[in-house]
Amino acid sequence: MKMHLHRSYVSDLPPFDLDLVKRHLRIADDDEDSAISYIGKTAAREIEQFAQIALLTQTISVTLFDPTLDRILTLPIGPVANDATPTVTIEGVPFTQFTFFSGIRPCIWFKPEYRHTKPSQVAIEYQAGFGADASSIPPDLAQALMDQAALHYDGRSPMDAKSLTTSPHMARIGARYRGVQL
Repeated sequence: MKMHLHRSYVSDLPPFDLDLVKRHLRIADDDEDSAISYIGKTAAREIEQFAQIALLTQTISVTLFDPTLDRILTLPIGPVANDATPTVTIEGVPFTQFTFFSGIRPCIWFKPEYRHTKPSQVAIEYQAGFGADASSIPPDLAQALMDQAALHYDGRSPMDAKSLTTSPHMARIGARYRGVQL
């Protein structure tokens, strides 16, 4: 099975509060706001990739090629709101014979009719993320983002590859959100 994943960002808002990041970096003036915003966006994308989450609301499009006939499919990006429902198509035809489980690790439980389709291509689209703006992001993830941004800010132009890695806080919090994969 091969998987293609695409994220479409719904909002143009940054997933952080610039003033909080500047305070975390101990910067009082506005001279470096553009650079700090860039660093914050970079840290946010690193957290999203590492933890397999969406910080702000995004449309997630997943295409499976030659999928297995397993009845349970864990979706690659969370969290998903309790009232959300994904759209599923098999060979381009809408398919509704499934039960959806939302949360930080969303999954689809396909009903027996799925196996009868013998699919070669399954497309799934859904909304994931904590909300529309930075205030909806859990505090531990917001802190992890600021710590990762500080690592980038302090490590500008590192002398070697080991100087710029992942902040310990981001690694610990990101692992908690990533969860266990089966």
